[in-house]
Parts: sequence; structure tokens; C-alpha cells
Amino acid sequence: MTVMPRPSILSVEPYVGGESKVPGVNRVIKLSSNEGAFGPPPSAIAAIAEAAKEAHRYPDGGATALREAIGARHGLDPARIVCGNGSDELLTMLILAYGGEGTELIMSAHGFMMYDLAGRWAGCRVIKVPEKNLTADVDGMLAAVGPRTRLMFLANPNNPTGSILPQAEVDRLRRELREDVLLVLDSAYAEYVSRPDYDPGVKLVDATSNTVMCRTFSKIYGLGGMRVGWCYAPPAIVDVLGCVRGPFNVNAAAMSAAIAALAEPGWVEKSVAHNAEWRAKVTQALTSAGLKVWPSEGNFVLVDFGDAARAKTADAHLRGRGLIVRAMGGYGLPACLRITIGTAEENGMVIEALTEFARGR
Repeated sequence: MTVMPRPSILSVEPYVGGESKVPGVNRVIKLSSNEGAFGPPPSAIAAIAEAAKEAHRYPDGGATALREAIGARHGLDPARIVCGNGSDELLTMLILAYGGEGTELIMSAHGFMMYDLAGRWAGCRVIKVPEKNLTADVDGMLAAVGPRTRLMFLANPNNPTGSILPQAEVDRLRRELREDVLLVLDSAYAEYVSRPDYDPGVKLVDATSNTVMCRTFSKIYGLGGMRVGWCYAPPAIVDVLGCVRGPFNVNAAAMSAAIAALAEPGWVEKSVAHNAEWRAKVTQALTSAGLKVWPSEGNFVLVDFGDAARAKTADAHLRGRGLIVRAMGGYGLPACLRITIGTAEENGMVIEALTEFARGR
């Protein structure tokens, strides 16, 4: 008799990250994973090298120094911060702790794929609510809530669409959502947002007992390879995560790098300014070439080619020039490509290649 996993596991296809190689191409530009344009901060690179000398030692299981550094940077109580092996781990822990067989998880139709995958790992029924203009529909998400709903996930800004909900709508979502439903605000791209009304989730976490904010070092801090994220949560939820968290879930080098990155002078400001400048330039250039670019508040743009075949041809055109971007079929957007904002040179290459493509050259 064959040993079988839980039935919900068999419905899950493994997560596939952005590609990094193109056969036959010597120089590859990877713009498929929304990694920081400048790589890791110099101080983080030095911290990783220094941490290697103590690689035989177990890390601090409580991530005390990192939580204190995050708290100091953002004005938060370190006791209400939990660190994880990337924010993906924290998202998964929340689902395992508050979801499971017989429960429902609600997300927007084109929300981050990990909510769906982790929800099904846990045995939840995952409900994807249609969006309006590739933006989460608050009324639709509220209407989808049923007796078994226990979790709702909102990425704001959203990956892969780049869309954002006004703060008043996020507040309304929490206010009208049933109190026994945990609202998880995934703010992985918070640093890139320039809207004056935007709050990544701190105010709602402080004002309620049923909201969590998740953040990451993988984007603006350029530490995707280190796998380190964090969440800010009410004390009772912090206690629950302490029960399900592995004893050494963030490695020592990752913690040292993250602490150093937080203290790198001017890093966030430089990265934000570069992203704002080039996101606008790429959007304007591709729009002028006749392509549809959806508005974005992240470090990427979503380009809509109108149909799947044209998007696939555009992808091949880019790959032929060594430019790897992200096809969006897995997100239910087969007519689109998501393109990370890279360095000035890389962005120029994207503009040139897609202008050629759009004009049929």
C-alpha cells in the first residue's frame, strides 16, 4: 500500500521562481524577480563575510539584535516583531496557525502566488476574488467572507500588478471584516510607495488585535539570497507564531546582513529615487511605443500585450537580447510580462528592445 500525503497537497504545483539563464546567451540581465537594482548594500556584504567566521555557531533563535534594529528604524516595539526565513515563511506560518482543513482563505485574483500555495498546503479552501482594473475589490472580498473564513491576504502594493488600494479602502476592509478573520497586510514593496496617504500596516496593527503586517529585506535592501523577512503583530499573534516558528529559522549571516543594511547611510533614499525616476521613464517610453503599462507602486511594471501569443513573442524577443522578465500565465495574466526596474543601463536595454518589438522591427 502506497503512503499518501493529505489530498490538498496533491493539488499544489511547486513554486517556480524567476529564471536566471538563457541558453546560448553570454550576458544575461535578470529582471524577473523584483530584486533590488543595486544589489546588497556594501556594509551588508562585509557583514556576511564577517559572519562566516562564526559559521559553526548557532544563531540567536530569538533574532534579538535584528528585532531591536528593525524596531529602532521603524519606531516599533521589538517584542511585537517576529523574524522569518523570508516573509514567505511568516506568511506560511500564519496560514498554518490560523487556517487548516475546513477553513477558507480569501485573496484577490491576481495576488501573490504564495498565499494560494501555502493555503492549499495547509488544507484551506482558497477563494480568489475578481479584481477591478487589476486592483483588489474591497466589496468583492468582503462579500466572499463566509462562516469558515479565517484568513484574508492583501498585498499592498500588489505583486504582480503593481496596484495599490487607497488607505481609506484598506481601513474600510478591516472595519467591515468580521473580527475573527485575520487580515494579513503584505507590504513587501512598502519602501517604494510615494503616496502621502499610505501606511504599510502599522496603524491597523496598533489599532486592532486581528491584523498583521509582513515586510521583507529581499527588495529594496537587496538581500533576496539571504532570506530574511519580518512581521509586526499584536502580542497574542506573536505568541502563536512563537509556537510554530522553528528554533533557528533565520541564519546568522542573514541577520548580520539585515542589521547592516538597515544602517547603510542613504541606501533607501537612493534606491527610492532611482526607482521612481526609472519606473516613470520605462512607463513613458513603452507607452509612447504603443504598449499598455499598468500603473505601479512597486519596483516593477506590468506590460500588457493584449493577448497571450503576442506576450510570448515579446518574451522571446527580450530573451534573444539576454533580458529575462517574468511571464504572467501562472498569475492568470497570460497577456502580460512583469519587468523589474533594474539599473539605468538595464532599463535602457528594455526600452530599446520593446520599442523595437512594438514597432515591428
